[in-house]
Amino acid sequence: MASQQTVFMNHGQGETSYARNSSIQNADQERMKPMIEAAIAELCTANNGLSRGNIVIADLGCSSGPNALTLVSFAVEAIHKHYLELQQPPPELCVLLNDLPDNDFNTVVKNLTTLRRSDEPVVVTGVTPGSFYERLFTAESLHLACSSNSLHWLSKAPEDLTRNQIPAYDIDEHARRERLPLVVEAYANQFKKDFTLFLKLRAKESVPGGKIVVSLLGRRSEGISSKFPRLVEILLQILSVTASEGVFEKKKLNSFYVPVYEPSDEELREIIQEEGSFWINEMCVHGLTSGMDSALITPNRLANQMRAVFEPLVAQHLGDVMDEFVRTAEQRWSLEGSLQDEVARLATVAVSLTKA
Repeated sequence: MASQQTVFMNHGQGETSYARNSSIQNADQERMKPMIEAAIAELCTANNGLSRGNIVIADLGCSSGPNALTLVSFAVEAIHKHYLELQQPPPELCVLLNDLPDNDFNTVVKNLTTLRRSDEPVVVTGVTPGSFYERLFTAESLHLACSSNSLHWLSKAPEDLTRNQIPAYDIDEHARRERLPLVVEAYANQFKKDFTLFLKLRAKESVPGGKIVVSLLGRRSEGISSKFPRLVEILLQILSVTASEGVFEKKKLNSFYVPVYEPSDEELREIIQEEGSFWINEMCVHGLTSGMDSALITPNRLANQMRAVFEPLVAQHLGDVMDEFVRTAEQRWSLEGSLQDEVARLATVAVSLTKA
């Protein structure tokens, strides 16, 4: 993930780990595969930036677990297939995985060996810890940068809220509704600032004609009430119930800021066009669980997937409350149709870009 706060997924291989609770993220990566293959085909066909006979691929916000290598593996396989069909030797590949320093890189490094088992093509691998809201790579070195389920994480909570101690989610419903336009504007402004910076940095690091393929949490509707990050709203609604049951002090929730924003596709398009470093090849919106077996989406599974993502952040501010969070979430979604209605409102936005 990318926030400057201590943001990382649950480590390890246990029952509550991200490695064991990331099937929704994997489904999103599978939906990105055609975009990555198309980007690779254009790179290889144009021989763009390949004069040195190598291709550099980076995954930004790789996290850990079984999904950490998925996107770069799609790219490596596409390159191998392209040159095999041409009956030409493939270029040497450099695969770099990035995330914040608190990520579980021990697991990631062990898994990287799977990309180096074959000499065709030669694959050199490495990790690059740091925020993708700062420079990570040398100028004009990247051919393909990809990212899934990461860029909705902001560099920080909106300063307009934290500086003025305005709750992102007020326990009092009346106050929450009155503040909603202000809160939404603060989050939208922070996202625009962060995503614009992300594009400027990657433009410096990408070769001419370099590609970016990303997918992030997003939304379809443009109504004011829908602009507050829906997944964060679900998280905070459930936490507010646990607070009302005395699990932690209610006032703690008023000072809890989750640095996540879910842009619409049009919002994302406007930011990309205004920044101007890349042109858009393709953009699409998918349901969060599109392509998944609906039988796999159960109250317990969704609650644990949310736990794997948010527990470290929640624990920093509210303490050890996630057992109660899972119990409350399961109760919330036990009513017939409630889980399906909740999931139907969640979406991802995927976009493929080329450096202008």
